[in-house]
Amino acid sequence: MEPLIARQILPWFGGAAAVWSVCLVFYQAALLLGYAYARWTTRVLPARRQMLLHCVLLATSLALLPVGPGARWSMRDSQHPSWRILELLTVTVGLPFVVLAATSPLLQDWLARSGNKFPYRFFGLSNFASLAALLCYPLLIEPSFDIHAQRIWWSVIFGAFAVACAWTAWRSRTLASTTPPAAHADNTPIPQKAFWFALSACGSMLLLSVTNHIDANVAAVPLLWILPLAVYLLSFVITFGAGRIYMRPLWLRLLAFSLGVLGYAVYNIDTVEAIQITVPVFVAGLFVCCVFCHGELNRLRPPTANLTSFYLVIAAGGATGAVFVGLLAPSVFGGIYELPLALVSTAALALLLTWGERAWAVRLLWIGVTAVMGIVVAANVSAYRQDSLSLRRSFYGSLRVVQSPHAGPDQTRTLYHGTIEHGAQFLWPPRRFRPTAYYGPDSGIGIVLRECFSGPKRVGVVGLGVGTMAAYGQTGDTFRFYEINRQIIEIAQSLFYYLRESKARIEIVEGDARLSLEHDPSPPFDVLALDAFSGDAIPVHLLTEQAMALYLNHLKPGGVLAFHVSNDYLDLAPVVRQLANNAGYRAVLVRSHREESDLILTADWVLVTKNTTVLENPAVAIHSKPIAAPPGLHPWTDQYNNLLQILKTPEIRKGG
Repeated sequence: MEPLIARQILPWFGGAAAVWSVCLVFYQAALLLGYAYARWTTRVLPARRQMLLHCVLLATSLALLPVGPGARWSMRDSQHPSWRILELLTVTVGLPFVVLAATSPLLQDWLARSGNKFPYRFFGLSNFASLAALLCYPLLIEPSFDIHAQRIWWSVIFGAFAVACAWTAWRSRTLASTTPPAAHADNTPIPQKAFWFALSACGSMLLLSVTNHIDANVAAVPLLWILPLAVYLLSFVITFGAGRIYMRPLWLRLLAFSLGVLGYAVYNIDTVEAIQITVPVFVAGLFVCCVFCHGELNRLRPPTANLTSFYLVIAAGGATGAVFVGLLAPSVFGGIYELPLALVSTAALALLLTWGERAWAVRLLWIGVTAVMGIVVAANVSAYRQDSLSLRRSFYGSLRVVQSPHAGPDQTRTLYHGTIEHGAQFLWPPRRFRPTAYYGPDSGIGIVLRECFSGPKRVGVVGLGVGTMAAYGQTGDTFRFYEINRQIIEIAQSLFYYLRESKARIEIVEGDARLSLEHDPSPPFDVLALDAFSGDAIPVHLLTEQAMALYLNHLKPGGVLAFHVSNDYLDLAPVVRQLANNAGYRAVLVRSHREESDLILTADWVLVTKNTTVLENPAVAIHSKPIAAPPGLHPWTDQYNNLLQILKTPEIRKGG
């Protein structure tokens, strides 16, 4: 359910990586509500009322099928996307999710009342089932079924579950009545409950912050959402389902090592490694940290009489950690500090939990690890602020404008989205007027704007950045930018000169590009450039058949669609070529090379057009590269995409 619903609503909110984070906040909060419901019913309600209430909730949840929000929930106002996501999830999938969340603690409580001595093992079993379903989603379900079919099949299976659960509730009415509610009085010490809460919150913080780190720099897609969540669930499986695996001295040593590796990985915010290093390192580190957190939870678990209370507290901790990372951190912090904070919190918990051990060597080890993680936090804060003219953050990510410290002709100003450069400009004329980054004179878009259209032209650009493409504007031209992030607009207008000093007329439309284009009455474009990034990731909903039809509807017959497909992890050119061919257009890949002295980066642009003048342009021909499509590639639609087919393994790289 979790990746299905998030995948469905992702295009409605600009394809931002934060969509999954906000969804996780909702899922953790709904889990808390489900556990609270289970705790309340088992404490205060007689057996028959428990059964009746649960059956009523099951029947009511069936009325919300098929699962998922309708198109009317798609975002129209981009100012408060987090609250919009929480609202639509609450209304459309809240009740089914809460009913599902309550099932595991309710069944375990009924088993404990009937005399079962090991109900906690079923917590491990339920997490194993969740893990299996999650792994099946990107590997089997998403490539085989579109979103509509996934919703229908999920609803059918949920209906079968509701029937089975109602039958089990009916059977358990006599079992539950064998133990009166008074036997559930909770006498667990407050410090022990505090550790339950803190360990759960720490695991949740680690899950969301590691997921954010991966998604923001690769792609906001189920394939990468699921890896961190899978190891998070796996840690519950092996600690609660096979407790002997958690050998405390061994895992504490592994924890110290993993914290050191993760701390080193985030210490320098300007270092970016390839996907084959980043993903394994962070996923493995998350796994070790979560095994520690959940292994300690299992070690500190109460007697089965307080089972539902235990689950309620850990759900509260999980929800708190998720709210901190998913909602509070983007509003409170200018930089991305939550991952270093999660690491230092984990180290501090290990210090507190091992302090009672007699060996001073263990105490000194964890004092040292905690101190080092504190240094990592301080280094992150300092690095984000160093040479920064502006440090801002929102639902759409963290933005940082850095100015080189030494004045002179080579002084520059650069915009970073997370760790990825999104535009740069020299500050001194005449170099200030030169296009840089991915938009140099020999880039695909540079060639088209310089050489392929004479006279006044209309240019549409999806994604503003610092407004570099406006440098190609001439008197009489109109450049119309579509940008979803208001903070980007403010930065481009106030801290960079491209928009202010362009000879063309500049228009800026705030909002999601697809939604804006659907209702845009402006004349068609000679050139429409697609350059919308989130970190180093491409919003997938901008590369579908429906999106292509929309773009072509806003393009003149001899116009050019230019797709910026530079990406270290995904080979997007074949996707664009297939969309172009299906629409009756030709596509050519133009690759330009890095020129550090001029701030120009390597760039891949796919030009889609029927205009032979453009296709036969000598500069286009010199820089063009063949586009090789992987076997079995199917056209992407709003309901279907498959990133497994276009993954690539880049070389290790460093630098901002």
